[in-house]
Amino acid sequence: MGIDPQESFSPGRKWSMSLHVFLVVCAALAMVVMFNYLSRDNFMRLQWSTRTQIQLTPRTLGLLHSITNPVKVTLYYDKKDPFFTTVADLLNQYAAVNPKISIRSVDYLRDAGAAQNVKTDYKLVLTTEKNVIIFDCQGRIIRMDGDALATYILEEIPSETEREYRRKPIAFEGETRFTAALLAVTSPAPLTAYFLQGHKEHLMDGTGDFGYHKFESVLNENCVTVKPFSLLGTNVLDCNLLVIAGPLETLMDPELEKIDNYLAQGGRALILFNNGSLSGGRDKTGLEKVVAKWGVQVGSQAIKDPDAWAGSIHNLVARDFNPKHPLINPLLASGLYLIKPRAISKLKQGSQNADAPRVDELAFTGPRAVAGGSGQPQRFSMMVAVEKGTVQGVITERGATRLVIAGDSIFLTNVGIESAGNREFAAAAINWLLNRAQLLEGIGPQPIKVYRVVMSNAQWQKAQWILLAGMPGGVLTLGGLVWLRRRK
Repeated sequence: MGIDPQESFSPGRKWSMSLHVFLVVCAALAMVVMFNYLSRDNFMRLQWSTRTQIQLTPRTLGLLHSITNPVKVTLYYDKKDPFFTTVADLLNQYAAVNPKISIRSVDYLRDAGAAQNVKTDYKLVLTTEKNVIIFDCQGRIIRMDGDALATYILEEIPSETEREYRRKPIAFEGETRFTAALLAVTSPAPLTAYFLQGHKEHLMDGTGDFGYHKFESVLNENCVTVKPFSLLGTNVLDCNLLVIAGPLETLMDPELEKIDNYLAQGGRALILFNNGSLSGGRDKTGLEKVVAKWGVQVGSQAIKDPDAWAGSIHNLVARDFNPKHPLINPLLASGLYLIKPRAISKLKQGSQNADAPRVDELAFTGPRAVAGGSGQPQRFSMMVAVEKGTVQGVITERGATRLVIAGDSIFLTNVGIESAGNREFAAAAINWLLNRAQLLEGIGPQPIKVYRVVMSNAQWQKAQWILLAGMPGGVLTLGGLVWLRRRK
């Protein structure tokens, strides 16, 4: 009598197991979807490669967080170019901070169709424009030369016959240039700075030691257009920023009146006094009367500080700052190199009105400084920042009046602006005056680390023999010996 085989699983148990597997798979998929959704806005980027260790500065991060309009960035680039990876990695960090920024790479050598579309859309010239970075925000377009993002020096190549040189990259200015481009394409209206001329001021576009060409480039990097300006005639001060850089001659009363009215209506001004304008123990430009209305006193002698001399008794490096003012943030770990500075301080007054301007002293000498080489040693203030609401009943686009007044104009010339933290101060002063708080952190060029094996021609030939003949030959010899042993 046979035994009927029993079923291993009943239909009910089969359906139960199938349902269990289905629910487990659904739960796993739900977890994956949930983790991806959460990681979209809550993630951490870890830098594993030394080539991508470029930390974005607070200034760039502040700008990126403020961008609300979509920005398209196109890398029209040879992807085998040595700097392509560096440029792309940096821009990808921008996009990671703000998803409104989209990055597209087009290799003009290997992707002819996409390259032709980019050339047509942005009117690129085939023969001259290569390795171009294009920033596009709602029709506002900036094109940037990618080959100009690095600073180079000439490095000698070891040679047994004659001297040979090659260009060695030492600094990468990508963040400075990219942040300025983003600021330009996302700004609703261009900003303009007027550079006062006609009283022997420093020349705005002067390329000599005492010109202001490099300062003009700082304004351009911060997306401010610079124009020379004269106060004579019917010219109207309708700028976003007025720069008065060390005039040596007297301003006429109508000119001073225009400056006074401009400031009273919410004007912004950077006023720099030059020691060369002193005559008979007083300033002959007349600007000291204008700034006195804003609670600022201008000294009539150059300051000497034996504790801060820098190469000359007339020059000093200021390292004592007012840390409570945001303009000074980029300088706290640095200093200001000043040349024959004069005292610029808060005017000592009795009782002040409630609507009096706020005057903050920014940079100071040491306690042993003296004015004019003699007198009582004391601690002097050498620059101030002034802020005051607009005149009652007057509504302007500028908002509150802001001034930065310094007792030296040479420290921002071509010969002085690269010293200590002078360039950082220039950028911070511009952005504080224009009320762009998110840009009050400096950006500097990033150093480039180049790892290079330097060999003479004889050493190179030996290395070639070792790599092309020695190593393969050694493998073949070892293989032959093994074959002979096994044959026996």
